Amino acid sequence: MNIDNREKLTKKLSLREKIGQLIVVRTTGYIFDHQIRYPAWEATQSQLKKWLQELNLGGVILLGGSCAEIAYRTQQLQSWAKTPLLIAADIEEGVGQRFTGATWFPPPMALSKIALDNLSLAQKYAQDMGNITAKEALAIGINWILAPITDVNNNPDNPVINVRSFGDNPQVVSDLATSFIKGCQSYPVLTTAKHFPGHGDTTTDSHLHLPQVNHNLERLGEIELLPFQQAITEGVDSIMTAHLLVSAFDGINPATLSFSILTQLLREKMNFSGLIVTDALIMGGVAKYATQEEIAVKAIQAGADILLMPENPEVAVNSIEKAIHDGILSEARIDQSLTRIIEAKSKLSFQMPHIDIISPPEARSTVNEILVKSMSYGGQFPMKAKDKGINLVVVQDLLNCDFLHRQTPAITIPESYGYQTQIFDQRNLHLAQYDDQDILLQAFIRGNPFLGNGGLTDSAKVFYEKLLKLDRVVGIVIYGSPYILDWFLPRLKKNTPWVFTYGQMSEAQELTCQYLFNLSTDHDIKKGDFL
Repeated sequence: MNIDNREKLTKKLSLREKIGQLIVVRTTGYIFDHQIRYPAWEATQSQLKKWLQELNLGGVILLGGSCAEIAYRTQQLQSWAKTPLLIAADIEEGVGQRFTGATWFPPPMALSKIALDNLSLAQKYAQDMGNITAKEALAIGINWILAPITDVNNNPDNPVINVRSFGDNPQVVSDLATSFIKGCQSYPVLTTAKHFPGHGDTTTDSHLHLPQVNHNLERLGEIELLPFQQAITEGVDSIMTAHLLVSAFDGINPATLSFSILTQLLREKMNFSGLIVTDALIMGGVAKYATQEEIAVKAIQAGADILLMPENPEVAVNSIEKAIHDGILSEARIDQSLTRIIEAKSKLSFQMPHIDIISPPEARSTVNEILVKSMSYGGQFPMKAKDKGINLVVVQDLLNCDFLHRQTPAITIPESYGYQTQIFDQRNLHLAQYDDQDILLQAFIRGNPFLGNGGLTDSAKVFYEKLLKLDRVVGIVIYGSPYILDWFLPRLKKNTPWVFTYGQMSEAQELTCQYLFNLSTDHDIKKGDFL
């Protein structure tokens, strides 16, 4: 179907097919049903094919798999669809963040660190990041990038935005987010500013519960809304809503379901003409607020164009159709969103994937430069080899740490210096056995969805306090959150060597271990940036 023939397409679709275009469902990037990791959210192949063909769904969001699998999968999905699909992914840190083989960047907050000394360089890296992400996304058939995050993370206790943000300065966040958008605009893909009207100053994860933001209008305009307004000026294609209760705008409805926020504020006052997409509707921040039938209808009433991950797309379609028949919604309202969706799809390329351009040397070089320029260290180097030491590796969730395996540098390099590995997550640190041995502590801690805690748990703090008082920690590496480093530094002895990096991937591990053990390197990392 020729997506450019917009008026004809609108008239050709039945009411249910029009409604279907407003819905994006999640699916696995893996090829086979037995590889599905989240069956509550990811349909089987036969179910998904039925939904695409019978409901005429507007798109899918992918998670999991290699680049080669995704390249096959996107073509498979497009072949099943009656109307060309939006194929989306949460790739805030590059395609490699979600799909193995592609370029994986450090989290955006690393660029805010660089911006402290050199804003123009940070903007260049942000634009490069957008450019590489867009190029690699298209290479595997993804045409909708759910990035950049334009939330201002001015709350260190934020469990879900955290290092995913470009920092705590509204203007720097604006500058870096718009640079990322510029980079993406070199390719026919869609970009997304999220999470409107601003999820940065919360201590609650909206994946689990409904956060509240109680700032006044003046403060919201100066901090939370500024990056979104500048993203709109830059031509961002879509804006994702946040499941937040923002009392200054609407003291009753979450932003996702609020007419005053999505239509009166975003559409009318801020003059945004692109796509408004909800955050995932299975998230606790909205799913606990109303039934799935009510959520689907209220989101459309509020002004959303696309419903992302409703609990059941058939229920969503049926609910919206019934609301139209009952006079609660109108078909003209559906046509408004459909027109925006068709307009967005007309910008896209639906060509065959070309995975041979994935992760070129220049992209890996950019990753390395960002890692180096955002890293810091202190104490007395090098850390010495031991006949018998412990490499104590701590993660947030042992079952969800794709950045570690038997041959990653955080494991292999310390072991080559006599530090034998023990791996724990924060919930079972009390089981660590270290006797009188020296310890290299490596902590992989950062904010992420569904964890409910972006920092150290109370039990972990007790463990670390006890450990540090025993004077057995001979080195420490923090991967992820600078807020974790801020907690550790006052508790470290003056000469204890430490290294911090925003990244958690293998490249970050190799760089930190190189500095820790004084291995050969040509990089220039600033000492004591956090002291």
